[in-house]
Amino acid sequence: HERLSDREFDVLRGIASGKTVSEIAEEMKLSVKTVSTYRTRLLEKMQLTSNAEITRYALDNGLV
Repeated sequence: HERLSDREFDVLRGIASGKTVSEIAEEMKLSVKTVSTYRTRLLEKMQLTSNAEITRYALDNGLV
């Protein structure tokens, strides 16, 4: 997760906390599409495939 931008990391933590993309977008004052783009980038960078994997990674590494 060290390779993620600050925004990507915030999206990772939001997803791992059980928030929807819409909730994260509202919280970060961004569009849903922008948050979805950050999610896609973090999945690619971390070689993950789903929100469940994001959550498992965050829990295993004490990020939430």
